[in-house]
Amino acid sequence: MSDGIIDVAAGLILRPDGQLLLGQRPEGKPWAGWWELPGGKLEPGETVLQALARELQEEIGIEVTQAVPWVTYVHAYPHTTVRLAFCQVTGWKGEPRSLENQRLEWVNPAEASSVGDLLPATLPPLRWLQLPNTYGITSIGGRAGLPSFLERLERALARGLKLVQVREPDWPDGPGATSLRDAVQTIVKLCHAAGARVLINSVHPAAWWRQADGVHLRANDAAALHARPELPEGALVGVSAHDNAQIVHAREMGADFAVLGAVLETPSHPGQAGMGWDGFVAGNRDAGLPVYALGGQSADTLDEARRHGAHGIAGIRGLI
Repeated sequence: MSDGIIDVAAGLILRPDGQLLLGQRPEGKPWAGWWELPGGKLEPGETVLQALARELQEEIGIEVTQAVPWVTYVHAYPHTTVRLAFCQVTGWKGEPRSLENQRLEWVNPAEASSVGDLLPATLPPLRWLQLPNTYGITSIGGRAGLPSFLERLERALARGLKLVQVREPDWPDGPGATSLRDAVQTIVKLCHAAGARVLINSVHPAAWWRQADGVHLRANDAAALHARPELPEGALVGVSAHDNAQIVHAREMGADFAVLGAVLETPSHPGQAGMGWDGFVAGNRDAGLPVYALGGQSADTLDEARRHGAHGIAGIRGLI
């Protein structure tokens, strides 16, 4: 525990149907009647996952069998500051039950406020849960490659892809060309029909960002900003990062998520080792927002990425 900051492990207990468990703080505790994620303070010498397992056993009577670290987030309440290590819990033994005189409810994360007042620190992870675990990035190359790309995109959308970044810096006609704008409009139409969202890389005109679902800022473009770009309500802002300082900047400017890499060697840069998973963990330290792993990623690396604290994976090959 750091001076002045209380370290807490908090569990997002998720059923296969996507329902999330919330608990209502009982009478006699601060913020009584407000709803929160189950969990509690770390004891000396405990890891986050050890503390989470102990707290969930004591608080709701379940034995955790599968949990991964997710986002570490600092929140300042009027009289205390807490550092919440949010973890996603997808496997457990037993049925959650009230052992501390608290009410429990399974909720749809998107409609969690229907149960009542939510603790302020509970709101960000509920929002982050709306982000999918895979983030596809386009690699069309030019007008000649568009038909085959659209076929791949349709297959990926049919498999459940829900978030796509249009990134074509080397488009032969230029990154702001009319031919690319027309391709972007087709991509947005296909994705929206499948319930997927599209972000436009900041190498492309800002007017396109507003015609899609937001922007993905290159690291240098993000570094030049002190706040998130002005976009329509509900638009997303993603940021590319290569180290912890850039992740911190993404959080401070109000980004919705970041992408960190390259983690592993990629086909486009053979022989160049990535930062590795230890480097990813270091870069993702105290991120305060969801971070995707980029570089050498595919459906086969998703579980490993999440074991190392990634929200999910981002990339071109294997995702689109």
